[in-house]
Amino acid sequence: MTVSSADGELKRDWPRWTQRCVELVLGQPIADSETTAAEIGPVIGVPALGLDALCSAAYGPEAALTMLLPLGLAGVEYMLPITLVIVALALIVYFSYRQTIAAYPNGGGSYTVAKENLGPRVGILAAAALACDYMLNVAVAISAGVGALASALPWLLPHLLGVCLAVLALIVYLNLRGTRDAGVAFLAPTYAFVAALFAVLAIGGTKTWLAGGQPTPVVAPPALPKAVGAVSLWLICRAFANGCTAMTGIEAVSNGVGAFREPRAKNAQRTLTLIVVILASLLAGIALLCRAYGIGATVPGSAQYQSVLSELTAAVVGRGAFYYVTMASIVTLLCLSANTSFAGFPRLCSLLANDGYLPETFGLRGRRLVFTAGVLLLAVLSALLLIGFGGVTDRLIPLFAVGALLAFTFSQAGMVAHWRRERGRGHRRALVLNFAGALATAVTTLVVGVSKFVEGAWVAILALVLTAATFSGIQRHFAKVRRELLDRSPIDPRAPEPPLVVIPLGAWDKLARRSLHFARRLSDDIHAVHVTGIDCEPELAIEWERFVAAPARAAGTTVPELVLKRSRYRRFFGPLLEYVHELRARHPERDLVVVVPSVVARRWYERPLHNERGALLKALLRVRTDDRVIVVSLPLHLAH
Repeated sequence: MTVSSADGELKRDWPRWTQRCVELVLGQPIADSETTAAEIGPVIGVPALGLDALCSAAYGPEAALTMLLPLGLAGVEYMLPITLVIVALALIVYFSYRQTIAAYPNGGGSYTVAKENLGPRVGILAAAALACDYMLNVAVAISAGVGALASALPWLLPHLLGVCLAVLALIVYLNLRGTRDAGVAFLAPTYAFVAALFAVLAIGGTKTWLAGGQPTPVVAPPALPKAVGAVSLWLICRAFANGCTAMTGIEAVSNGVGAFREPRAKNAQRTLTLIVVILASLLAGIALLCRAYGIGATVPGSAQYQSVLSELTAAVVGRGAFYYVTMASIVTLLCLSANTSFAGFPRLCSLLANDGYLPETFGLRGRRLVFTAGVLLLAVLSALLLIGFGGVTDRLIPLFAVGALLAFTFSQAGMVAHWRRERGRGHRRALVLNFAGALATAVTTLVVGVSKFVEGAWVAILALVLTAATFSGIQRHFAKVRRELLDRSPIDPRAPEPPLVVIPLGAWDKLARRSLHFARRLSDDIHAVHVTGIDCEPELAIEWERFVAAPARAAGTTVPELVLKRSRYRRFFGPLLEYVHELRARHPERDLVVVVPSVVARRWYERPLHNERGALLKALLRVRTDDRVIVVSLPLHLAH
């Protein structure tokens, strides 16, 4: 049967069709000269880098109120002072990070600042803290968003994990298209979320003021359980620790300064200001209205579960059209808020790769100027977290915030060291701000770590230590490889001796003939190895005399050697490897080339049917031989 011209044309055009499909899904590739087109300003910067911080207003207060459930209605009274402390802490961190952005206009994340000012060991701890924070943020944000969706649609409760993984896949897809594309895609949902929540807070605040602080809810929130315990400093500390999850994401802008257009530092500072002002306003407003309407948390994962924002919105405006619009905006943005991690984590990985703490693949930009390897790694790790914890936010909260607060602390402590060394104009004021930020976040980290330790924070701390150890282990490995590869000696100008060539053959066919032709270009010292049984007289031995030995003698050239290796137990790899080792022992000064012939099928679905033995042989030769054994794959493309 002949191949039609149309068939041949399709085969030749297959790479072009594949490229078109990729461009249709992920967009046109962006050239290095078009980098500025992918940069962002403050308007897109908020959805691109601020969703984590903004959406933490949804799960931070709820996490704190959940911890206050044992106090019943009295627990709601403590929510406002706890929130005010968190807001004050967020403002301290904000002013500190403004200084960091000014000092590091090309990107001053916790890793960079700690490494340059406190040393590489502290820097790698900061990187590990950030990496763990980014991973947990993805899991918490998505699970919180899906949890809020389940509040409005209770039939989704049994399917939380599946919905979480579907949302994760969507976010990964958008980020593979580039930071700017992701920011543009999230632009409308972000500002719809902000507008809807501010409208709820404005309406609720007005009703509270007109009612003298005792408004009547349109839809009464679920009754809070009776108090089963007394207030204690330990309980307040645990509620504060849970509420500190609302601070995560503030550092993302300083980590992603490189994504902004010029002037980078100014645009990054404006974006950070917008994010923190919105976040502080939302936190304070939610705490005030929860107190006024007597709204507390419900038990997460229970059939009666309802998010705090769902209760608050229903109490203020009822369960009409505006309620569903607001909840839709909250759910959408909660689900998408994991985007902040997908903007920051790949950039962190690229910095680590440049310093040798990760493989160089993580430092390479993809076709859309995205660090693709970092995006995919974060996707896999986050999916494992969601699967491991069943997509329930409350199970993930105890692990959360430790990494972010520790990264805050390292960054601010590094800036203190920076200002002590760089004594420029205004350095004293900057030093005081960063010192206050370092002190505040260090104390908060201690409180969060101690109060959440038995609840699961020990897992986050252990993960942080193991992550830092992994980074350091990778760096030591690459350093050892660099030392071993270092060679400043000149080449030997003398012609090298031809290598020994070994070809594993099964039968005389086109593949064997092509392999011998190729081998003769390398050397005259050719050893064709055929593995056979003990009592068998292989047909290849007869064919070898006819098709190889006789023509070679007639032409007066060296006759390739046919080596028959007998195997009692039908083994193939063992006898072949033994012969390779024998040759290496007899000729230790010569290179040995093993030619592994392989068939390449025309159709992609036929290719897995071939070359299983050849692939395994190549892997074994690389593992069980030294660097003087060279493995060459020789393909033969099938015509049909």
